[in-house]
Amino acid sequence: MDTDLVSVIVPTFDRRSMVGDAVESVLKQSHSRYELIVVDDGSQDGTVERLQRYGSRITVLSQPHRGVAAARNSGARWSGGRYLAFLDSDDLWHPNKLETQISVMNRNPSVQICQTEEIWVRNGVRVNPKKRHHKPSGDIFRASLDLCLVSPSAVMMTRELFMRLGGFDETFDVCEDYDLWLRIAVDTPVLLIPEPLVVKRGGHGDQLSRSTWGLDRFRILALEKLLRSGLGGEKRRWAMEVLAGKVAILAQGARKRGRESEALVYEQVFVGLGGGSLSTERDGVSC
Repeated sequence: MDTDLVSVIVPTFDRRSMVGDAVESVLKQSHSRYELIVVDDGSQDGTVERLQRYGSRITVLSQPHRGVAAARNSGARWSGGRYLAFLDSDDLWHPNKLETQISVMNRNPSVQICQTEEIWVRNGVRVNPKKRHHKPSGDIFRASLDLCLVSPSAVMMTRELFMRLGGFDETFDVCEDYDLWLRIAVDTPVLLIPEPLVVKRGGHGDQLSRSTWGLDRFRILALEKLLRSGLGGEKRRWAMEVLAGKVAILAQGARKRGRESEALVYEQVFVGLGGGSLSTERDGVSC
């Protein structure tokens, strides 16, 4: 294995109009020791044909549509670098993104994963993240329980860490990144590089976070999975507290729509993990 090689993995699905920009941002990197793997997840809009213009500068893997988690995992399995970096096909990198991260990782051999800050753009206009989206550095586990605070496009990690944790869970339609970052953050610090080296583009209709309702349904699944893995002590208590809040909100919403059985399913998740009554108030919600 090439110890200086970064494997860059770009999953894409029906993003002909955007994926070229993502690829170009990788090809312009100041760090030259990388391989660029684009995993086409069953596109039907000519994405693969669009990518052919890059010839041997990139590797294109094609698979039937199985979701972004499966696409990233496929790229990781095929790749050969010591480090893995992911770039969503609607995002962009600044030219020194890889150089900055590889320098940090090589100077600090104990660091297994790091991410950079990012610039948010919605419908072509720069926006400021809310306070709750502030990225911590180091031990991020508790802060990451409520929502995802790691961006796939901003991450670089060792192949060893990714493979040891089993990669992205392919049963998750969305929040597959939230699930992986929590599993990593249980006992692995995530270093933040404060430079904004990623442009995160949003607002388009095919974003998974916009096209899938009730993301907390999948965060509950991730929390349940984590808790059933044997999480203990103070970290278990933190996770149970966050789970209780998310279950309470989803159960209340289900009852407002007249779906009592759905509400009971959510509540049974909490009870089944050893939780007590959910008749507490949280963020103004009483159940």
